[in-house]
Amino acid sequence: MPGDVFEAAEYDRRIARTRERLAEAGLDAVFVTDPSNMNYLTGYDGWSFYVHQGVVVTRDHDPVWVGRQMDAIGARATTSLPEADIRAYSDDHVHSPHDRHPMDVVADVLADLGVDDGRIGLEMDAYYFTAKSYTRLQERLPETEFADATLLVNWVRVKKSEQELEYMRQAARISENAMAAGLDAIEEGVPEYEAVEAIYSALIEGTEDYGGDYPSIVPLLPSGDYTGAPHLTWTDEPFSAGDPVVIELAGCRHRYHSPLARTTFVGDPPDEIAETASVVVDGLEAALDTVKPGVTCETVEEAWREEVAKHGIEKADRIGYSVGLGYPPDWGEHTASLRPGDETVLEEDMTFHTIPALWFDEFGVELSETFRVTATGVETLAEFPRRLFTT
Repeated sequence: MPGDVFEAAEYDRRIARTRERLAEAGLDAVFVTDPSNMNYLTGYDGWSFYVHQGVVVTRDHDPVWVGRQMDAIGARATTSLPEADIRAYSDDHVHSPHDRHPMDVVADVLADLGVDDGRIGLEMDAYYFTAKSYTRLQERLPETEFADATLLVNWVRVKKSEQELEYMRQAARISENAMAAGLDAIEEGVPEYEAVEAIYSALIEGTEDYGGDYPSIVPLLPSGDYTGAPHLTWTDEPFSAGDPVVIELAGCRHRYHSPLARTTFVGDPPDEIAETASVVVDGLEAALDTVKPGVTCETVEEAWREEVAKHGIEKADRIGYSVGLGYPPDWGEHTASLRPGDETVLEEDMTFHTIPALWFDEFGVELSETFRVTATGVETLAEFPRRLFTT
């Protein structure tokens, strides 16, 4: 039940802050389709984001969930919304050959709430909001002014409550166990999928006190010549002597993530890889040492960049991003990034995944940490050795 995850007062605070954002943006309502934002505002938790669904928030009405009829049961199970605020569309709206579309029902909800002649925000760049959805709403609500509100709720999520932080710390304990399981499973001759089997088992098994949830991103496990390609998964191939292997994963607790990445080597690593790992560690620690309230995101990245520049290395990519609540395909919040030009000012209880890896054509090295901005500095959520591993 929703009360087991967060108290009602926490949802009330979230909705109040969202309404403040609505007023600042000059919006009468927002229709959120990002499942993370749906969960954040209502507690709704289901693997139903592959069909159209969303939550409507207005300035003066409690959130209204809109989704598939069979998923309304899940809305009743995972939220505290009254029955009148759970609005479902029939199954003939799903992949309909009869020109029915779920946005027809969304349009009806907006009209019932009295905002169809106002200014409504849509998450134009959310993964699960389609071009067809937008044009359908325009057709059904010709008097409505629609505006892009893609990150309106995401920015509300940036600062975490104490309960959110506790779930992220619990996720970090799961990350530690999963990383240890993966590293232990990697050795010469073992197929890559067996290492991932060990990782997945640990991610779901959790700890002695609580289990794990499914992460928004599968374990990433590039190896050998492909460690410079950070978003590869796994194959049937066995690990070979002389292979670097990267593991990036995230424990997940009540949809809150704590990502962690480490690199290991099958055998004795050559000097080039060992030295690169040392540079990554030094750069990561330089960045973490910079974190405190009042510092900008770009200043944290600059500390990394200046440290690795001592070794003649340049990296143009961002080195981190805001993280927390997430659903597939991503655990990032899509807001603040640790990169040049991002002037977002760090505040206490913001959380980030910093992954200042180095990727080359021949190999890559990754080490990452999830951290919280404290009143005076930084708290890294995982406690795991920060070095190049060997097997």
